[in-house]
Amino acid sequence: MAAFVQSSGFPILIPLLFFFKSPKKTGSSPIEKPSKFTLYMIYIAFGLLLAGDNLLYSYGMLFLPVSTFSLISASQLPFNALFSLVLNAQKFTALILNSVVVVTISAALLAVNSESETSEEFSGGKYAIGFICTVAASSAYALYLSLLELTFKKVTKSESFDTVLKMLFYPSFVASCCCVVGLYVSGEMSILTAEMNGFSKGEISYLMTLIWTAILWTIGWIGMMGLISEVSSLFSNVIGTLGLPTVPVLAVFFFHDKMDGVKIISLLLAVWGFLSYVYQNYLDDSKDKSTKADDIEAPITH
Repeated sequence: MAAFVQSSGFPILIPLLFFFKSPKKTGSSPIEKPSKFTLYMIYIAFGLLLAGDNLLYSYGMLFLPVSTFSLISASQLPFNALFSLVLNAQKFTALILNSVVVVTISAALLAVNSESETSEEFSGGKYAIGFICTVAASSAYALYLSLLELTFKKVTKSESFDTVLKMLFYPSFVASCCCVVGLYVSGEMSILTAEMNGFSKGEISYLMTLIWTAILWTIGWIGMMGLISEVSSLFSNVIGTLGLPTVPVLAVFFFHDKMDGVKIISLLLAVWGFLSYVYQNYLDDSKDKSTKADDIEAPITH
C-alpha cells in the first residue's frame, strides 16, 4: 500500500491532459516525433522501474529505523550525479559539486541526529534486507531521473507541459497496476478492511491519509518532471533533497517539536547548497544570452 499511494494519484492529471495540448509545429523543419509504439514501450519501462523503486523504498522504510533510512536515502543525490555524468553529459563545476556535497551532508546530518527508533527493534536479517533495499532504491531513483532527462532530450525532443504530463501519467498508471496486482498476490488486500477499521483516528481519516498522500505525491512529481525537462535531473534531485531539512522546521510549528542546533545547521547547509546550484544556473544563462547576442551582432559587424 505504501508503494501504491506513491503513484496512484495520477487520475488528477486527466483534466490537465485535456486542457494542455502539444503545440503545433509551424516551422519548415518539424521535429521528428517518436512512434506510438516507442512511446508505449517507454511508458511501460518507466512504469515498471517506478513500481520497483517505490516497493524497494517501502521495504527499506519497513525494516530500518527512520534515521538510518533517511541517511541511506540521501545517497540518491551522489548516485544521480554519477548517472548524470554518464547518461546526460552533465558538466560539473565547482558550484555544482559544492551543491551536491553540501545538500547531501545536510540530509545525512539530519538523519544522524534523528531520535527515532533504534536498530535494536529490528532483527539482523530484516535490517540487512532494509539496508540493501534502500541502497538499491536510491540508485534506481537516481537512474530513473537521469533516464527521464535523456528521454526528454533524445526521444520526445519536447519540453511542453503536455509531454511532461504524459511522461508522468502513463508510467504512474503502469506502476499503480503493478501495485494492485501485488496487493492481491501478497494477500494484503484482504486485510485492508481490518487495518482501516483499526486505525486510531477512524476510517475517514485512514482514507483521507491515503488519498491526500497520493495526490501530494503526484503534485510533487509534476514539479520534479518540469525541472527535469527545463533544467536537469540533478537540479530536480537537489530541490527534492532540499525539502528534507525543512521537515523538522515545519514540525516545530505544527507539532511543537524542539528546534536544536543540528536542525538549524542542516537547514542552512541545504539552503547554501541550493543557492550554489541556482547561482551556477544564473551564470550559465548569462553566458548563453551573451553568446546568442554575439551571434546576432556578428553579421552586422562583418
